[in-house]
Amino acid sequence: MDDALDFSALVLALSGQLVQEINTTVSQQGFADLRPAHGFAFARISAGGATTADLAEHLGVTKQAAAQLVEELVRKGYVERLPHPHDARARLLALTATGWAATRAADQAARAAVAAWREVLGETRFGELVADLRRLAPRGPIRPAW
Repeated sequence: MDDALDFSALVLALSGQLVQEINTTVSQQGFADLRPAHGFAFARISAGGATTADLAEHLGVTKQAAAQLVEELVRKGYVERLPHPHDARARLLALTATGWAATRAADQAARAAVAAWREVLGETRFGELVADLRRLAPRGPIRPAW
């Protein structure tokens, strides 16, 4: 048995399952027009101070791809563009009330999705696993696997 390959496969499987469960639940909560990539964008926009260029860097995509994503989210009513206080050419991105509602739905879905894991492992082991993963996880943005 190759533990390295087993670990890789398990982490990828759990990650994919988590993303799918969150997406399915968010869709069922009335946000059927969102897909997982939108959630990664919401994570950066919700932190504040994001421009389209910042979003492109966060997602690991071109500025053109980020601009298309922003345009889609604006059109759907999840994001708005605001004047940038220091750069007249740039626009700050902000979540609308609908964008914040979708973010809250995703947060609740994430908690619900891992509840079964917490139950299987128990509180102590689950907390230890989270601590272990926190030590292993890379710093920086969480990006979709394009």
